Amino acid sequence: MKFLDWYLKIAFGSALIGASMEFFMIKTGFYDKVTVLESEKRAWENSPEAQAVREALNPWRNSDVEAKKES
Repeated sequence: MKFLDWYLKIAFGSALIGASMEFFMIKTGFYDKVTVLESEKRAWENSPEAQAVREALNPWRNSDVEAKKES
């Protein structure tokens, strides 16, 4: 292969950059913050307030009721 050394350099550089990004995210506590935010988001999505907002913003809520009445 003519460009094998070039591909290996690119692969090594990409792996090094990816590993440094992961190291940075672990050291800054990024994953802990994301875990907390995701759990708060899931808790809110399952709350009655979120269900009321979803129902209020559903543009097909009236057509669903009408379709059930007609069938």
